[in-house]
Amino acid sequence: MKEKLTIIKVGGKIVEEEASLHKLLTDFAAIEGYKILVHGGGRSATKIAAALGIESRMVNGRRITDADMLNVATMVYGGLVNKNIVVRLQSKGINALGLTGADINIIRSHKRPVKDVDYGFVGDVEQVNGTLLADLIHKGIVPVISPLTHDGNGQLLNTNADTIAGETAKAMADTFNITLMFCFEKKGVLKDSENDESLIPHINEAEFKQYIRDGIIQGGMIPKLENSFEAIHAGVSKVVITSATAIDGGSGTIIEQ
Repeated sequence: MKEKLTIIKVGGKIVEEEASLHKLLTDFAAIEGYKILVHGGGRSATKIAAALGIESRMVNGRRITDADMLNVATMVYGGLVNKNIVVRLQSKGINALGLTGADINIIRSHKRPVKDVDYGFVGDVEQVNGTLLADLIHKGIVPVISPLTHDGNGQLLNTNADTIAGETAKAMADTFNITLMFCFEKKGVLKDSENDESLIPHINEAEFKQYIRDGIIQGGMIPKLENSFEAIHAGVSKVVITSATAIDGGSGTIIEQ
């Protein structure tokens, strides 16, 4: 029987506000078995970039990452946000290790090709070293992964945290019984984004496509669900989209075949 591994991806707003971060890390520390935390930090990056006089540009919810913005992302994601999480987990008895994709070569990417939009130094994941991550967690280490990868040729790349979580889960699915959780401010996938009680408790791929056609699911939820279904197809046991206050698995939207 495969050992259990829980991979939690949490959005920037949760890790950037004191009360929500405290709640998240307390609940994360209480999760039994092996675990990995993947985090964002976009709001902090935008705020610090503005303080430095660097403009933040977004296209379809995706950050344009020029050289100056990559420096900010590296400082904020790999430094400020990541180490703030690590030090708090240490205080809760969790032996956390903060990582970018470049550290011990865990996540290799390539620079996104220019098509309709030039996203700059943004990476699309090619390979996750699941074996090395497994070695770490078997030694009692809890990886805390920031949304930065590298191309193997000396270039850091800003990379979507949802994608990192999904690709990490896929790379480790042969070894572990994986639960992948995407956590954010809402209870899960909602029929009405303004109504927290309109939760969709289960969703399969056919329903997902219909919800897109009907305009019920749109924006950033689309790639989050695409990552979810890709993970399920790759052997991940369970994917849940839920609130960061419900990582015990008691609620949220469960992704099904």
